[in-house]
Amino acid sequence: MTQVTEHGGGVWSLRVPIPDNPLGHTLVHVLDTDRGPVLVDTGWDDPDSWTELTAGLGALGIGPGEVHGVVITHHHPDHHGLSGRVREESGAWIAMHAADAAVVRRTRASDPAAWLDYLDRKLAAAGAPEDHLAPLRAARAGGRTRTLPGLGAALPDREIVPGELLDLAGRRLRAVWTPGHTPGHVCLHLEEEHPAGLPGHGRLFSGDHLLPGISPHIGLYEDPDEATVTDPLGDYLDSLERIGRLGVAEVLPAHQHAFPDAAGRVRELLDHHEERLTGLLALLATPLTPWRLAERMEWNRPWDRIPYGSRNIAVSEAEAHIRRLVKLGRAEAVAGTEPVAYVAV
Repeated sequence: MTQVTEHGGGVWSLRVPIPDNPLGHTLVHVLDTDRGPVLVDTGWDDPDSWTELTAGLGALGIGPGEVHGVVITHHHPDHHGLSGRVREESGAWIAMHAADAAVVRRTRASDPAAWLDYLDRKLAAAGAPEDHLAPLRAARAGGRTRTLPGLGAALPDREIVPGELLDLAGRRLRAVWTPGHTPGHVCLHLEEEHPAGLPGHGRLFSGDHLLPGISPHIGLYEDPDEATVTDPLGDYLDSLERIGRLGVAEVLPAHQHAFPDAAGRVRELLDHHEERLTGLLALLATPLTPWRLAERMEWNRPWDRIPYGSRNIAVSEAEAHIRRLVKLGRAEAVAGTEPVAYVAV
């Protein structure tokens, strides 16, 4: 059964399933405007997801051809996947921050085999064992690359500019750049009185940046051609503080459920990451590669039960934390190690 939640003031959320994912679904938000409905995110590009999205819109009396625009919080396929299908049906515009639009352009233009080569090199440099690298190399040799998500993601035709109001007739929706989960992640601040009169300054479509019960994945920004050393975890923590200062009455995230007290949740996440960094320093009392560190980190299940693809994500998260510790002067690379190991200082 299609699940539609009314949030008041011309805002609804639709549960759009994510295939084979423990998150279960993406909350696609529908915002009524004077020029027609606008979607915040669209869900995964999958036939069942499309069926649920259109059924949810239908429950609101909206045909897919009536969608006026699509605002994307970030480029991940559970958010941006169905944007192209929506635009095909309706002619809707698609808006995205320039940094994530660049990721979409790069992904569309790149050879999928080159991505597997990059991932192989990256994981080897992080200390991944040969038995983990072998399936990547087999997929590369066998040409099994067309199932990678995001290869055909829609190119956005509008840019979300941080700090500016989006061009939505009759609504005040301001973009807040919140890099960390992706380089171009944005939250969207609906600067209107809360329909139920909750104290605070409007509502926030938070994407994956601020979730009620999950700390979002923060890994390295993936760019095979980028030589710049980024600090995604530092970006995320700075972005969290920025959101905490907005004083919103309610958060409308892309997963789980709406919740109040954004500032309280921000404090929880800041404390969580400080505790985690402190715990990693204890692990780095002896030199460890990123892979070995990831094996020892606390996840939602034991390492030997973490699926193959999720291990790649976990190692990227370990690397992002190491990079933050190095930038803070609390860890350093051990000279002469190959693959490179890191140690607390």
